[in-house]
Amino acid sequence: MKSYLAKPQEIERKWLVVDATDMVLGRLAARVAAILRGKHKPTYTPNVDTGDHVIVINADKVRLTADKLQSKIKYRHSGIPGGFQEIPFGKLMEKNPVDTVARVIKGMLPHNALGRQMFRKLKVYVGGEHQHAAQQPEDITGSFQKSMSR
Repeated sequence: MKSYLAKPQEIERKWLVVDATDMVLGRLAARVAAILRGKHKPTYTPNVDTGDHVIVINADKVRLTADKLQSKIKYRHSGIPGGFQEIPFGKLMEKNPVDTVARVIKGMLPHNALGRQMFRKLKVYVGGEHQHAAQQPEDITGSFQKSMSR
């Protein structure tokens, strides 16, 4: 029996919408990253981008478990003495929830050129509206809720 290898010209991409309201951030990010990679398809091939486009709405309403808004910290250093910064996750979510959610999802993708290509298919929005109605996206929030409630 031969293994199936997807070819870039044979891939069919769908547009999917996920409402992040009251979803746990890490679980949401893991599911979205798997969809961006194409792991939900039987034609998944590790070295080919077989994933779908994903639109995440209501990124500001995502939740974190325990007290991670205060205890989880992002560290930065500018490279000069005294340039170390600690930013609590709650402050990041207040300031820019779109970048914060996108950064968490990006961290779950491969860290190479293929991962960067997959990340370009992610669109994150703060409100419930998005500008991709012309692509006729399919809402998969219900299937996310069922699989995350285990």
